[in-house]
Amino acid sequence: LATFASPAMAQSVGGEYSVRGTNLDGSAYKGSASILVTSETTCEIYWTTGGTTSQGICMRNGNAFSAAYMMGDVIGLVIYEIKANGAMEGLWTIAGRNGSGTEILTPQ
Repeated sequence: LATFASPAMAQSVGGEYSVRGTNLDGSAYKGSASILVTSETTCEIYWTTGGTTSQGICMRNGNAFSAAYMMGDVIGLVIYEIKANGAMEGLWTIAGRNGSGTEILTPQ
């Protein structure tokens, strides 16, 4: 039996993205992100949003994409769903803080 990958599973996540999202308090932000693929399932991710930069490691499993990141001394986690058009829609949080924010990465 043959298994066929869906369009979201077949595409690479590497590249440049525009970013828009909401902070934990609901305020909006935007910026850019860059993903560097390091293996079939792992990568590095770099964000610039407003005046803030952060970086992390990321991992893909099918249409799930997650990243653990550092923003200064703060540790965070984001989990995205990869859509058929290559965009990623996700939720993020920061260690020790209540709630979650939202984020959409759109390929450039």
